[in-house]
Amino acid sequence: MRALLSVSDKSGIVEFAKELEEMGWEILSTGGTAKALRAAGLTIISVSDVTEFPECLDGRVKTLHPKIHGGILGIRNNADHQKQMADLDITPIDLVVINLYPFKNTILKEGVIFEDAIENIDIGGPTMLRSAAKNFNDVTVVVDPDDYAIVLSELQAQGKTHLETRYRLALKVFETTSHYDTMIADYLRKKANGEVLKDTITLTFEKLQDLRYGENPHQKAAFYGEVVPVKGALTSAKQLQGKELSYNNINDTNGALEILKEYGDEPTIVAVKHANPCGIASDNHIAVAYKKAYDSDPVSIFGGIIAANREIDESAAKLMIETFLEVIVAPDFTKEALEILSAKPNLRLLALEDITYNEPGYEVKKVMGGLLVQERDSLLFDELKVVTKRQPTEAEMAELLFAWKAVKNTKSNAISLTKNKCLIANGPGQVNRIWALENAIRQGGESVKGSVLASDAFFPFDDCVKAADAAGITAIIQPGGAGRDADSIKACDEAGMVMIFTGMRHFKH
Repeated sequence: MRALLSVSDKSGIVEFAKELEEMGWEILSTGGTAKALRAAGLTIISVSDVTEFPECLDGRVKTLHPKIHGGILGIRNNADHQKQMADLDITPIDLVVINLYPFKNTILKEGVIFEDAIENIDIGGPTMLRSAAKNFNDVTVVVDPDDYAIVLSELQAQGKTHLETRYRLALKVFETTSHYDTMIADYLRKKANGEVLKDTITLTFEKLQDLRYGENPHQKAAFYGEVVPVKGALTSAKQLQGKELSYNNINDTNGALEILKEYGDEPTIVAVKHANPCGIASDNHIAVAYKKAYDSDPVSIFGGIIAANREIDESAAKLMIETFLEVIVAPDFTKEALEILSAKPNLRLLALEDITYNEPGYEVKKVMGGLLVQERDSLLFDELKVVTKRQPTEAEMAELLFAWKAVKNTKSNAISLTKNKCLIANGPGQVNRIWALENAIRQGGESVKGSVLASDAFFPFDDCVKAADAAGITAIIQPGGAGRDADSIKACDEAGMVMIFTGMRHFKH
């Protein structure tokens, strides 16, 4: 029996090879693996002795040879294959143990140059792995050191591995090489600022953690991240305290971060419940911003997610500890804040550098039988155009932009009402726009008077303008573009309200 061993990750390989040798296996190897095995006292046959051709081109070519691949791919119960192998002096290879050049570790190094990344693209390794995996009926292939134990136990027990084991190991090979190739393609595409929406799309992610369950207890779930960590993403956060994040925690915290990225200039708090903002406020101090966000909806914030774009200090922590929160994510926490918040050990605290960092990219939604892929909604508006007779004051314009950022990140149909840079009421996820507004007005109560309104899409009729006027709202920002825009503009003029068109809608489903 003959085995071929050639690994970049050498953990456990010496012990594995010693067990093979004791069972009478002949071992082929190359380069650094052969050197390590010989140093351990093992008898190793060089691949170049089998191929009768030296390794060349800085080791780029060593295993790409018929005597290697013929030995792996030859079907044992195919008489014609066996005759050809005998005629060509090809010895069967029954076990292939390979792991690949460390491309991932290379590209994750700070300051890595492009040429180093390219040199760490493995060619011979994937080729031999795929050959062995294709011929799993006759050949055992190992790509993961964690599988050494099961392979040895089966070989020691019966002299060969079970077919079910070989099948499972072959599947792992194709999963591994697919991930490896996709990682390389993704790296090259990003280097070239390449188009994502091609005729075919292949994505690869790595599991960060298993989750207790999904959106509901009867659903299994796990959390995956991109291979190269993304700045400002939840996958890059460091958990300082609390229970493991749940599926809903992750979804809602990501939503809070998406909203927070809109508000980079001032200290800002975003509170999220069930993927919708229930509090957004900006102020000169993060503690004051939290108090404003809390006071605007103290009911919904209970059990919610808090995202802050400034360090959480003692004064903010004293306010936050007074209510039940699931997660707080911020750039950092002072020592005093951590001591205060430690009184609730289940409260999840996440530190995330570059928390407001944002970049264009794409987002994916899985549907049954397919995939929806689109560019991230990274723009805010096309052009701000005042369409009413009354012009907004400077304060109203700032408030309208604050509201526009809030509604952009609220589930459609959406209406957001804000005042004094604070979300005082939200109307998310309604099947028509007037219901969204009516819900927001009802939620905001007396605070609605003097507020401004943002709508994620145009008003099809003037009913929303009339309802806003009756509630004391002074200004409106919306995309415009409805067939009956004139009716809404007229209603604003009659009420002395401001209306601004952005030329861009922000549906969010």
